[in-house]
Amino acid sequence: MRAPRTKRAYAQVLVCFKRVARFMENLKGNLYGGITAAVVALPLALAFGVASGAGAAAGLYGAIFTGLFAALFGGTKTQVTGPTGPMSVVMATVITSFIALSPENGLALAFTVVMLGGLFQIAMGLLKIGKYIILVPYPVISGFMSGIGFLIIIIQIAPFLGHPITGNSVETIAALPQLLGTLNTTALIIAAVTLALTFFWPKSLSTYLPAPLAALIGGTVLMLMVFPDSNIIRIGEIPSTLPSLQLPIWDLSLTKDLITSALLLALLGAIDSLMTSLVADNMTGTKHNSDRELIGQGIGNMISGAFGALPGAGATMRTAINIKAGGTSQASGAIHAIILLIIALGAGGLVENIPEAVLAGILIKVGVDIIDWDYIKRLFRLPLFSQALMLGVMLATVFVDLMIAVGVGVFIANLVTIDRLTSLQLDGLFLTDGTNKSSKLTAAANKALAGFEEKVLLLNLAGPMSFGVAHDLKSRVREFTAYKTLIIDFSDAAIVGITSALVIEDIIRIEVEKGTPVFLTGLDDHIRKSFARLEIFALVPETHILPGYEDAISASQG
Repeated sequence: MRAPRTKRAYAQVLVCFKRVARFMENLKGNLYGGITAAVVALPLALAFGVASGAGAAAGLYGAIFTGLFAALFGGTKTQVTGPTGPMSVVMATVITSFIALSPENGLALAFTVVMLGGLFQIAMGLLKIGKYIILVPYPVISGFMSGIGFLIIIIQIAPFLGHPITGNSVETIAALPQLLGTLNTTALIIAAVTLALTFFWPKSLSTYLPAPLAALIGGTVLMLMVFPDSNIIRIGEIPSTLPSLQLPIWDLSLTKDLITSALLLALLGAIDSLMTSLVADNMTGTKHNSDRELIGQGIGNMISGAFGALPGAGATMRTAINIKAGGTSQASGAIHAIILLIIALGAGGLVENIPEAVLAGILIKVGVDIIDWDYIKRLFRLPLFSQALMLGVMLATVFVDLMIAVGVGVFIANLVTIDRLTSLQLDGLFLTDGTNKSSKLTAAANKALAGFEEKVLLLNLAGPMSFGVAHDLKSRVREFTAYKTLIIDFSDAAIVGITSALVIEDIIRIEVEKGTPVFLTGLDDHIRKSFARLEIFALVPETHILPGYEDAISASQG
């Protein structure tokens, strides 16, 4: 009896050792992944903070708050969250516009937008619409992301030349002659060296010192060693204490601006995060929870906004680096945030001398990486509509407005898609009065209809009945003029929406007013309930509601 017990005890001990070994292995991977992601995130967070107009500290604490809480509550195990190029560009626009609208409370209103955007993301997750967020046509996504990339590059021209950020892209381009005429040579040299380091840093060294951090250190050391007395613009002091809590404020006169800006941040952050989640899934062979991810992102952004920090989203590069370094769970994302917090509280004084020209060089590389070069290379091989849509969204993003770019792009793309689906669905339905035999009907039904000599018209509805199809039904029916009885068969109809049901009701009403008998056949429970709610059955006698079209053809003979 003792031998089996000894074996079982030995097996249990072995299982425990394996679990401990797996835990230690995962802990090591998550620790290394989190530290590596933090090293990459540090220069980017500082750069995005300065670029947004909120300051380097806002970018750093944005990475800390969004990184920590999105990791704890999100639905993607290996995702690293923090300020991203698109989110920072939108935030810069939000800050600029609200300071212009309300000079006294503009910055506080901007961070209220961040909190509201986070609340919208939580609502999206609770309503379980995460899977629909990324159903945006690719030309729109490509145009928007490429537009963001070019926008970052254009806006960073001023600090690259040693000047403060001038504003939006149009203002920067208009001021370009003046910027070039008064450029700061020292800033230009430092920025150019930084940019070169981001492009040409050896991949073999990136494992130990990532290119963004190498560029940050290299550019700053160059200034301190070669140009110690230069007057170029620097980051400035970063407080070594946690930022204070900022309660949201509301201006009723700016309600529309607050809500639309928050929706833009929420949608952009959702798309950015869920696309990064897909990248993480492909790299790890796992499957993320979209709705939970939106809730985690929303919580992170609400807390970040409450402390005057930048909004964040899933960061593709930092997530990929985390996975490659060994990160396997949410612990790696949380560790990344904790490492950044330690740096913020203990080493803030070390970063205050970083030149903004260095950050400009890093951000220009970020802009170049965001541009969808693969799609642009193949652009002119694509259909003309896809070309025009992508270029239109990109140009609108750079020169008009981010919200307009996405909204108009999605609207146009959806209209074209609906038109194409309508054409396919129209091909699936048919009308026959016996003169045109249909392979969908039985031989007996074709023969019976032919015997009526065009007096009976059969309308067969097939597949999903979208509102696009519904509006063409009337004109299709009007093409037949000799019929005295109308049969509408729903046997092959998968879905009949409200718009379609109302159009069918209109067709029935017109026929009833003319004295034409109408038969309805093949109604399933869903269609019956829909028609009952709209009181369509009041127009058709119960004896004219039959199981199949053959029954209606027989009834017409009577």
